[in-house]
Amino acid sequence: MYGFEALSFNIHGGYLEAIVRGHRSGLLTTADYNNLCQCETLDDIKMHLSATEYGPYLQNEPSPLHTTTIVEKCTLKLVDDYKHMLCQATEPLSTFLEYITYGHMIDNVVLIVTGTLHERDVQELLEKCHPLGMFDSIATLAVAQNMRELYRLVLVDTPLAPYFSECITSEDLDDMNIEIMRNTLYKAYLEDFYRFCQKLGGATAEIMSDLLAFEADRRAVNITINSIGTELTRDDRRKLYSNFGLFYPYGHEELAVCEDIDQVRAVMEKYPPYQSIFAKLSYGESQMLDKAFYEEEVKRHCLAFEQQFHYAVFFAYMRLREQEIRNLMWISECVAQNQKSRVHDSVVFIF
Repeated sequence: MYGFEALSFNIHGGYLEAIVRGHRSGLLTTADYNNLCQCETLDDIKMHLSATEYGPYLQNEPSPLHTTTIVEKCTLKLVDDYKHMLCQATEPLSTFLEYITYGHMIDNVVLIVTGTLHERDVQELLEKCHPLGMFDSIATLAVAQNMRELYRLVLVDTPLAPYFSECITSEDLDDMNIEIMRNTLYKAYLEDFYRFCQKLGGATAEIMSDLLAFEADRRAVNITINSIGTELTRDDRRKLYSNFGLFYPYGHEELAVCEDIDQVRAVMEKYPPYQSIFAKLSYGESQMLDKAFYEEEVKRHCLAFEQQFHYAVFFAYMRLREQEIRNLMWISECVAQNQKSRVHDSVVFIF
């Protein structure tokens, strides 16, 4: 029904689209970041944030503040926004909003399984989990010894169950297997979300296809770089790439055989949208690649707001708010550790 969204979109989606655009106008601006980067203490950061939408969440926090407190309270703001939108949403928007949290669920599962492997306290691990990715039986993940048990005891009743079909093995969980599990789950999740968006059609399908394809391509590059020098074979590497995106299928064939960062760069530079990312980096440098990807991601999510009558604005807002929280965490850490010279290294300006 492309082009006709305006006729019926506002019946169910108009109120929430207005809400999410209002939330978007509350994101921190470049001027805010410049002021935050001048702060001398965490209390100065709290004082500056008191004039923003984070104010009510931080106002009752006593001194001395910790970075974790600031991040926790800012994340609470994101969770409250999300829950409010989910409560008001009707189908298919409610399912779309639920899809947004599945990535956090995967991260939480991996965090708890990895922590248990290294004999960390389960309660301590639960506190580190992202609140958007929590589910009822998450604490019992600690008892699983292999993928099959993980699925049978815990995950069979969660939305992640369908994604586990590809990675159920009887092998014991170790760091390598857990990382392969994470990437296999993400692959299945992204492909499922992509199919769901295609089914919705219209502007949602068009814009979300672009955003999810970028996510799939970024994951393909990260998997390639992280697996250089490990025992992961080319075929195993290839299986972890999502079956859509700009690199699919020919770019994946080339990435699967890359042996160093410069070979990855040569593959990416064949694709015009990604040439600008590596133009910012010198040869052999991969440390700043994450920031370059984040900057490109922010640019694409901001563009999602230029069009009306589609669901991609909800996805874009959640991602922009998460980037803002990463920025605040970096600035707070730099201030707390007296490393103000590095404060601009990882801050990605949104507006």
